[in-house]
Amino acid sequence: MKNFRIWMFFGLSVLASCEEPGPLPETPDSPVRSPEEELLTFQIDQGLEVQLVAQEPLVESPVIIQFDQWGRLWVVEMRGYMNDMEGSEEHQRVGRIAILEDLDGDGEMDHRITYLDSLVMPRALGLFGNGALIAENNSLWITEDLDGDWVADRKVLLDSTYAANGIPEHSDNGFVRNLDNWYYSAKSRLRYKLLDGEWIRDSTEFRGQWGISQDDQGRLIYNYNWSQLHGDLVPPNSIGRNEFHQPSSGIDYGLTIDRRVYPIRSNPAVNRGYIPGTLDSAKRLLEFTSASAPTVYRSSLLPKEYHGNMFVMENAGNLIKRNVVTENGFYLEAKDPNPGREFMASTDERFRPVFAAVGPDGGLYIADMYQGIVQHGSYMTDYLKEQTLNRKLDYPGHMGRIWRIVPKRTSTRSPEKLGELSFEELTPYLDHSDGWHRDMAQRLLVESAQKNLAPQLENFISNQAKTDLGKIHALWTLEGLQALSPEFLLEILEKADYGVKTHVLRLFEPFAKEDSEIAKALAEVVQKYLNQSTPRFKLQVALSSYVFDSSDQMKILVSVLKGFGEDPVFRDAILSSLQGQELEFLSYLRDSEWSEKESQEKAIFLEMLTSAVVQGGDLEEVRQLLSQIESSSQHWTSSAILSGLATQGGNLDNLGKFSLRERPILFGDNSPISDNSALARAKNLFRWEGFSPEKSKEGALALDENSQKLFTEGRQKYLASCAGCHGGNGGGVNRMGPPLDGSEWVIGDERRLALILLHGIEGPISVKGKLYDAPEILPVMPSHSTMDDRSIAAILTYIRNEWGNHAGPIPPRLVGGTRHTSQGRVYPWSETELNAHIAKLNQTDSNP
Repeated sequence: MKNFRIWMFFGLSVLASCEEPGPLPETPDSPVRSPEEELLTFQIDQGLEVQLVAQEPLVESPVIIQFDQWGRLWVVEMRGYMNDMEGSEEHQRVGRIAILEDLDGDGEMDHRITYLDSLVMPRALGLFGNGALIAENNSLWITEDLDGDWVADRKVLLDSTYAANGIPEHSDNGFVRNLDNWYYSAKSRLRYKLLDGEWIRDSTEFRGQWGISQDDQGRLIYNYNWSQLHGDLVPPNSIGRNEFHQPSSGIDYGLTIDRRVYPIRSNPAVNRGYIPGTLDSAKRLLEFTSASAPTVYRSSLLPKEYHGNMFVMENAGNLIKRNVVTENGFYLEAKDPNPGREFMASTDERFRPVFAAVGPDGGLYIADMYQGIVQHGSYMTDYLKEQTLNRKLDYPGHMGRIWRIVPKRTSTRSPEKLGELSFEELTPYLDHSDGWHRDMAQRLLVESAQKNLAPQLENFISNQAKTDLGKIHALWTLEGLQALSPEFLLEILEKADYGVKTHVLRLFEPFAKEDSEIAKALAEVVQKYLNQSTPRFKLQVALSSYVFDSSDQMKILVSVLKGFGEDPVFRDAILSSLQGQELEFLSYLRDSEWSEKESQEKAIFLEMLTSAVVQGGDLEEVRQLLSQIESSSQHWTSSAILSGLATQGGNLDNLGKFSLRERPILFGDNSPISDNSALARAKNLFRWEGFSPEKSKEGALALDENSQKLFTEGRQKYLASCAGCHGGNGGGVNRMGPPLDGSEWVIGDERRLALILLHGIEGPISVKGKLYDAPEILPVMPSHSTMDDRSIAAILTYIRNEWGNHAGPIPPRLVGGTRHTSQGRVYPWSETELNAHIAKLNQTDSNP
C-alpha cells in the first residue's frame, strides 16, 4: 500500500512540475483531502517544493515538533482539542507524545514509538538526555526512558504551577532550549535549567502566546495572535534587575507592525468574520488573527536569502508568512519580501500550520493539524458555530500531517546522528553552519557534565573555531559545564571580535560580582574598548555595569549615556544596573559637564532616576532630591526631578509615603517653583503635621484607583515611545509631532484616540485650530499595534490627564474591543477618514 501511495504521489508531483499549474482551486465546501490531494492545493515560493513527511494515522493532531540527537522527530499530539463543536475530548486522557523515524530512508516517516500516552492536552516539549520535559493538565513533568525502548518509564512532577490558565489559547507552552542553557516557554514567566543533575526553576519576563524560538545570537523570538513577530533585544533577566524601575523597552519588542496576510482561499470560518474589515470582498482574511509559532531559519539548505528569516504560522488563514530580518545596531526589523503573495498558502481550508521546526537536514518542517475547528470553544461565537456547521468543519478529528519544505529536486539524506558521537567528535559541530547542529552539540556536551572537557573547549575557542558563532556556542558550553574561568574569559575579551566580546561580558558577570579584583580588571578592559565598540557591546556594558565598583560604574555609564542617552533601551539598561545607586548617579550627572546642556532625553532620564529613588523608599535620599530642587530651582535638572516626584505622587500607592517633621520650603508659600500642578502631585508623596494627602484633595486627579495606576504606568511608557515626537511636556516637537496638551484628539472620543495608536494616522491634521503637515511634522505617525492593550490604555489615560488635560481614563478592555472591531485595518487613518468612521460608529450606537 505504501508503494502505491509513493507512485501515486510521484505521478501527481511530476504532472504538477511539468505543467507548473497553480494550486487546486477552492471548493464551495471543505472536503477532507488525502495528503496527495492536499499537496496540490499548496502555493510555495519559487524554487522550493513541499514534501510529505508523515500523515495520519502515524501522526494525529500534531501541535509541536522537535528533532532529537538521533534525527528522530518528536511530536506532541493534542488529540483532545476541538474534535467536535463541544470539545468533548478536552478533559480526556487522549493526548500523546510520539517519536517518528524514517527507517528506509525514503524521506517519509514509517516507524512510530508512543513515548507517552494518556495525557490531558499536552502542550510543551523540552528534550534532554533520554527524556523530555512535558507539560500537560497545567503541570510540568520530568519524563525519561530508563531501559532503552524509548517508552517513558519515569514521570515525576516538576512544577504543579507551570500553567495558571487552563484555556489552551492562553496557557504556557512550547519550550526552546536557549543559548544560555535555560529552557523558556511562551505565555510564561518561568524558565528551567538542568544543573548538577537537578532541575531548577527561575522567574523570567513574560513572553508571547503560542510557540517560541531563538535566533543565532540567542535572542528569544515569539508573538501574539494579533501581532506576528516580537523578540528580545537584550538577554533574558538583564533589563529588569532593578526592582524600583519597571522597564518599558528591550523585552517584547515588535519587529514589525505589518499585520497584512494574503490567503489564496476564502476564510469565512474565522471568529470575527462578520465584522466589517476582517475579510475582503472575496471573504479572504485581511490580517493576522491567529499568528503563532515564529520560527527562525538557521540553516543553509534553503537559498542564502532565507538564512535568518522568520516564519510565522497563520492557521486561520491557511498560510505561512515569511519575514526577512535585518539588524540595525541592536534593533531588529522584519519585512515581508513579497507583499501580496505568501511564502506558503493553501486552498484547503483544513490546512492548519500550527508549528514549525528546522530539521537536521536543513528542511523547514511544518506541523499541519489538518482539522476543521481551530478556535477553542471558550471563544467560539454564534457566527463561527454557524459557519463551522454549514461547512462541515466539525468533523473528522484526529487527523494530521507533517510537511517538509526544501529546494526543488533535493534528494533525501539521512540525518546526522550526533547522539552517537564522542565528546571529541561533537566539539567541531559547535562551529557548524547550521543552527540545529550547533544547538544540539552544545546540549549534548553540557548534559555530559564532563568538566574535564574545558581544556579541549578552550583550545577550540582560541585556535580552532572558524566563526564567531562557534566561539559563542563553545563559551556557553563551558558555562553549562560550570567550567569557565575568569582568566580565560579575560584573554578572549582582549582578542575576540565584538560579537564574541558581547557574550564574554555576560559570562563575566558572576565572577566580577564575587571578586572586586576581577571586577576592576574587567572595568579596565571595558573602558579600553568602549569608544570603538559596537552598539550591541555598549548596550551589554550598560547591562553588566552593576558588577563594577561605584567609581568605575559612574564613569562608564556616563560615557555610554553620552552616546546613547536618547535611546529608551539604553536608559532602561542603565537603570537596571543602578539599584540603590540612582541618587548617586543623578548627583554625579548634575555635577558633571553632562548637565551643562539641556535636552529632552536628558530630562527624561533624570525623571526616571528620580522615580526609582522614590520607589526605593529611602527618606533621606528623597530629602536630598528636595534639597537639590530648592538649591537650584531655575536649573533645568530641577524641573526634571520635580516631574519624577509628581509622577510618583500621582500613584495612590504612594500617598503619604514619606513622613516629614515639617513642611519643606518647596511646598510653602515661598516655593521657588511655580509649576502648581507638578508641585501638587509631588506633595502627595509626603505627610507632616497639619497635612495628610488622604485628607487633602489638593492636586488629586479625577481618576479611580485603577486609573491612577494606569496614569503612573503611562508616564514612563509615554516617555519611552511618544515623547520623542510630542515632547516630554506634551507640547509637540518641531518637524516631528503636533502638541497633545489641549488637543481635541486627546480629550475627545476615546475610540478615535485608541484607533490612532492602533493603526497610526497620516497628515495633514488639524490640532487646536492649526493645520499641521510635513515638513512641520512627520508625514505619518506609525501604528503602535504591537503594544498590548494595557500599555496603550496606560499611555492614553496618561495623556488625557496631564498638561492641563482632563478627560476620562481609557481602560484596557476598550482598547482590546477597539482592536477587535477594527480588525482588517492595515493602513494609517487620514483625518477625514477617521472622523467619518467615528461618526458612523456613533450613529450605529444610537440606532441599535
